[in-house]
Amino acid sequence: MSRFEDRVAIVTGAAQGIGAAIARRLAGEGAAVAVLDLTAERAQDTVDQIAKDGGRAVAVGADVSKSTDVQAAVAAVAGQYGHIDILVNNAGITRDNLLFKMTDEDWDTVIAVNLRSAFLMSRECQKHFVAQKYGKIVSLSSRSALGNRGQANYSASKAAIMGLTATLAIELGPFGINVNAVAPGFIATDMTDATARRVGFDPAAFREAAAQATPVRRVGTPEDIAAAVAFLAADESSFISGQTLHVNGGADR
Repeated sequence: MSRFEDRVAIVTGAAQGIGAAIARRLAGEGAAVAVLDLTAERAQDTVDQIAKDGGRAVAVGADVSKSTDVQAAVAAVAGQYGHIDILVNNAGITRDNLLFKMTDEDWDTVIAVNLRSAFLMSRECQKHFVAQKYGKIVSLSSRSALGNRGQANYSASKAAIMGLTATLAIELGPFGINVNAVAPGFIATDMTDATARRVGFDPAAFREAAAQATPVRRVGTPEDIAAAVAFLAADESSFISGQTLHVNGGADR
């Protein structure tokens, strides 16, 4: 398949997990992918995997919570490939704690990485999208947007992604730009394994409990989310905008 032939995509937080799977999926379908992470060195493994599979990718280092880094990164990608067509705002972290234990730094850091980065990257990329009258923005929200104990910061950031998505779809739609979000349920990643350990569970047992609470009786994989992102980034979904697609195996929360 080559849905993204001649397309250039930027995927943030793509060194591992869901971001890496998204980068591999887009590259596997023909896109040239800029793999963004905090440093280019961190992103290199994903780039190497894509190259091994015959795809095109470049590693780009940037702190996507900082405006100057974002401007430099987007300029570098546009300079190398001549255009940018797809932005996937995937960068995200957790700093979990109950409200009375959560520090100012815990709150500010999560909001900066999870939400501010999506704002900065979208604002910078839209300059290119508006000029060419074409663009796709897909941001990662989460089931936690509906509320999750010990995640006031993370839940707030992911709920805000939904509002940002709906608003940008209204503003950018007249310029040929689609803006959507994907809200994963339980996805087996290093991040969810870390959450299991934080609450005193063995990661394997934590995954099994999550699977049993999910109607399809399994947990999600990064590839499940990559498939949803690829659909929303493709031209076949051009009449879908401002939406948040919940990819959660049928779970109601």
